[in-house]
Amino acid sequence: MGYEEALNLAWDRLGTNQRQESYAVRFLGDEYTVDISGKSVISLSCNVPAPVHVAILILHYLFAFQKGLPPPTEKWISFPELDGGKGYLPTFKKRALDPIIRKYGNNPNGLLELVERFSAKRVQVGDIGIVLEAFVGIPVLITFWKADEEFSAEANMLFDSHIREIFPTEDIVVMASFIASSV
Repeated sequence: MGYEEALNLAWDRLGTNQRQESYAVRFLGDEYTVDISGKSVISLSCNVPAPVHVAILILHYLFAFQKGLPPPTEKWISFPELDGGKGYLPTFKKRALDPIIRKYGNNPNGLLELVERFSAKRVQVGDIGIVLEAFVGIPVLITFWKADEEFSAEANMLFDSHIREIFPTEDIVVMASFIASSV
């Protein structure tokens, strides 16, 4: 299925029987306006339409949010623990983990700048660990291990286990990739 077809399905799934004409949705460091009647998702930081893959993700989140998000379990799971995660693992690694390693491999303390930029919090996991809220109620844990004489730098992204009830695995890849490109 192409992005345009997926976008149309997301709009259909969200439905037109909304109580409001528009919604504000925060995704990472940006706020988006979702206009139901105009079928548009606009980034408020730059006043442009969200890329199609981001718009789909935001619509899927808004649908889950309206139904009522399950509370976080505070149990972290790795990507392979998601439905079909093992099959998507090479794509996840390439799109989400490798960019973080490339960017912070020589300067892992640069990750700490994300704490302020994304209202994240530092946690004691790996050499550097931060939890950021991708969407309201959707925490993501980024862990980083510095390179040493034996091993190269490593990164991982963990998700609260409740994410399985909110997004399909394909959406989680898109979200993780967007996070990696934004950090």
